[in-house]
Amino acid sequence: MSIAPGPEHSIEIVVVTGMSGSGKSTAINALEDQGYYCIDNLPATLIPRFIGVCIESGEGMSRVGLGVDLRDVSYVATWPEIKEQLVAAGHRVNVVFLDASDDVLLRRFSETRRSHPLGQDRDLTEAIRDEREALNVLRESADVLVDTSGYSVHQLKARINDTIARRDEGSGPALTIRSFGYKYGAASDADLVFDVRFIPNPYFIEEMRRLTGLDKKVTDFVLGHEETTGFLKHTMELLEFLLPKYAAEGKSYLTIAMGCTGGQHRSVAIAEQLGRELGQAGFSVKVRHRDLENADQ
Repeated sequence: MSIAPGPEHSIEIVVVTGMSGSGKSTAINALEDQGYYCIDNLPATLIPRFIGVCIESGEGMSRVGLGVDLRDVSYVATWPEIKEQLVAAGHRVNVVFLDASDDVLLRRFSETRRSHPLGQDRDLTEAIRDEREALNVLRESADVLVDTSGYSVHQLKARINDTIARRDEGSGPALTIRSFGYKYGAASDADLVFDVRFIPNPYFIEEMRRLTGLDKKVTDFVLGHEETTGFLKHTMELLEFLLPKYAAEGKSYLTIAMGCTGGQHRSVAIAEQLGRELGQAGFSVKVRHRDLENADQ
């Protein structure tokens, strides 16, 4: 069965992989909600045959999501060659690697009382360590890395939806601008991270403390400083230089994170403004705010 699609039958393939307990089932469900035909735990060696079936089936099989992990012991060894074959045949393949900290994975397995796929002859800590080591090469080569340590189920689904959102042809990578607060953890899965804590903080002004960067009073305060104007100017110049080069290398998605102390004021206002400026420059942009739900009320 051939996997060569012909110009009218190329398949958009999203492969969800990563650490056990990192949220792969949630990600697969999110893809299904977006209209992808999804199969979890399909052996890697059967993927080309399945894509051949999709080509023959035609309608309804043009977008597929595949969950693949170490339950298939041949996966790590065979996947790079399989991906190369699929891309060479004209299909669009994006690999989303889900990860989480060891502490979070331990807690999730403890809470759900699930067994780890490598846990038959070793304790959970050893199983997580061995899985991380086995998947490290695939993690480094993934198109999108998502650290789910601080994500709720709803936040992870939103991130997956952003990741697989269709982008305009020729517009460069699909961009996600995300604000966050360092007090709640770094944005470890972002491609580019900017620390905007050097900008004066409206939190220390009583009338703005309980507002956020989505409120006009805070926006005017943050964007009205010379430091902010200079930062946005130089950041846009940097991105206008970088994004075409990322696109030339085939990078489909890029996450840019803006961090301040609490993720409520400065990073939010700046993420919104940067998103507007990039949108005006012709890029496909989504703006998300990781830590607004932690805002003081």
